[in-house]
Amino acid sequence: MVRRARRINRTLAVAYPNAHCELDFRNPYELAVATILSAQCTDVRVNMTTPALFARYPSPADLAVANQEEVEELVRPTGFYRNKAANIIGFAQGVMEQHGGEVPGTLEELVKLPGVGRKTANVVLGNAFGVPGLTVDTHFGRLVRRMGLTEQEDPVRVEHEMMEVLPRAEWTWFSHRLIFHGRRVCHSRRAACGACFLAADCPSYGVAGPAEPETAEKLIKSDDREWLLYLAGLNDGYSGEKLSALDDGDSARNTTATQD
Repeated sequence: MVRRARRINRTLAVAYPNAHCELDFRNPYELAVATILSAQCTDVRVNMTTPALFARYPSPADLAVANQEEVEELVRPTGFYRNKAANIIGFAQGVMEQHGGEVPGTLEELVKLPGVGRKTANVVLGNAFGVPGLTVDTHFGRLVRRMGLTEQEDPVRVEHEMMEVLPRAEWTWFSHRLIFHGRRVCHSRRAACGACFLAADCPSYGVAGPAEPETAEKLIKSDDREWLLYLAGLNDGYSGEKLSALDDGDSARNTTATQD
């Protein structure tokens, strides 16, 4: 299973060479707040909401003394706005009271702050501080279970099991790649199994979604759709720039040729 997990990671790296955190931020404070707001909300909607929020409250010091009703109105588009407003204000107050206004850079300190769980902490550590961490969100958990890499449902247990099979240096990148794949191909309700370049390594092929290529192709949601179809062996006419990511004409299709 270790070999298969690492092979999947290598294949994802070819497919999504530019995988990254899709929340807009300029510093650890903004990333932490944006991540708290992203609960049960799309990154796109969060990114539409945060510019006005950060213009009004550009630092933890500003947000810590904010009027909650004003914050609620600003974050209303992200849903659950009352709880989220209370959480981000509490987070800012914790940063001010416990860390002198500087967002801490360790997991132990971050998870002690209001509104911050392990997922948010790992997002902040991996993307604002360069500290490797696995971000077990709904996409991550769904995909590793579908791929047979874990049977755990609890996010913390999922995180710990995956930490055992992946190199530490790859934790943050694997999280980005897997989340990209979950948003573009391996959807929650209907995965594009028949057009997935990980099909040979996935025990849920044809179970999580249609195996017929013609049907599955229509389910892919990505500007790089033609590239992803090429990797799945369904678009041999692809001639885009991402071909340079392949070594000597090899492709991600070959990395999944054999299973453990």
